[in-house]
Amino acid sequence: MTKRWKWLSLLILPCAAIVFALWVLPEPDTAVLWTDQPEFALYVESFNAVNDTYKIEFHYTEVAAQRLSVLPGTAQETPDIVIGNWIKSATTRTLFKPLDSFFLESKIDKAAFYPRLLNLGTIEEQQYLLPVAFNIPALVFIRANAQLLSNPFTIGFDEIKALGKAYNVERNGIYSRMGFSPIWNDEFLYVTADLFNAAFREVETAPSVVSAWSETAGDVTWNPEALEEAIAALRDWTQEVNTNIQAEDDFVFKYFYEPSAKLAMSGRILFIYMNSAGLFTLSQEQRSNLEFRWIAENNTIPVSEDTVYYGIYKRGKAKKAADAFTEWFFQAETQRQLLEISKKQRINETYFGISNGFSAIRTVTEQIFPLFYPSLLGHMPPSAFLSPPNILPQSWSTLKAQVIIPYLHARIRQQDTRPLERRISDWYRTNSGF
Repeated sequence: MTKRWKWLSLLILPCAAIVFALWVLPEPDTAVLWTDQPEFALYVESFNAVNDTYKIEFHYTEVAAQRLSVLPGTAQETPDIVIGNWIKSATTRTLFKPLDSFFLESKIDKAAFYPRLLNLGTIEEQQYLLPVAFNIPALVFIRANAQLLSNPFTIGFDEIKALGKAYNVERNGIYSRMGFSPIWNDEFLYVTADLFNAAFREVETAPSVVSAWSETAGDVTWNPEALEEAIAALRDWTQEVNTNIQAEDDFVFKYFYEPSAKLAMSGRILFIYMNSAGLFTLSQEQRSNLEFRWIAENNTIPVSEDTVYYGIYKRGKAKKAADAFTEWFFQAETQRQLLEISKKQRINETYFGISNGFSAIRTVTEQIFPLFYPSLLGHMPPSAFLSPPNILPQSWSTLKAQVIIPYLHARIRQQDTRPLERRISDWYRTNSGF
């Protein structure tokens, strides 16, 4: 052998050994799960207890979508599974692998999901994300007033206003009893805008081609005409039903030092707004005295924007473990067992249902949930009414709290008339981290 070949062999053999070692390196049997849903700690523990081949390592992170969006180009630890809110945004949803094989191989029943929630996880007709849990808005009242309502499932704005006005007790402009006010709950203001089709959503194309009726700022666009209609409706509501905003503020100042549920049970107010998670985590004693209806307009019940979705990171290392957990979790029987464990450990007193919401699997919500939440019997939300949220940017929860809600407050009170697009643009300039 010549010196040249000896030199080459010294170089090639170690490289070949490294390649071979990498080729035979076994795939990890433990998958890393990132989530902003603390309830998944219980679900991971349950999976690990019954699976002898694969394990899941639970990692809680405050905002999974934001942590995920900085992964490309970094050397930090990567997940195999990501579960949380806002992972459907343009900056994150392309980081997941398609999940259609679970349907094609009959590992997960595609038909078991609420179709409109499932469709929101698709990109170009491929399934990249699976829905986990969702919440919807409810109007709550004491059981003795149930006969006042016309429908056993839903209630609309006109009926809320009419019943609220009839319930009012006022003397010389001072209310000692008030049926309902939109300003009592910030989320109700947003639900109203949603039902008027304000249509907040993420900008995915150039603003000039989003829509002729859209307004755009940052990476958010919306329907300004519908938003103006919602604001006008909220103003009219106050004036028609409760005299003016000052009368509502005075009532709040005088009586709202007590929880709203207690005010309803005492007869001080007629209706309370809360979402389904808030309703079903009230104490059993409180819920036994309360009834509820889902808020709906034009046969539409808006699904909360913080719907939980599930994805498998396409650069994950423990693919088989991730697949095993995915197949296990999205079975109706698995979720029934998780609800049972949650009840035994009294976790259901803090978190509702599956991942603090209704399950995105219809059979679980419609057939199994009533076994654990008997008040759902006869009050199941009509599935055809459920309207999923638009895709929103990962910054949405903060943007909504710091800009959208304050804007609605100001417009209803006719204060600080800066346009919404300016407020959002200013917010993005001072929050470059988003």
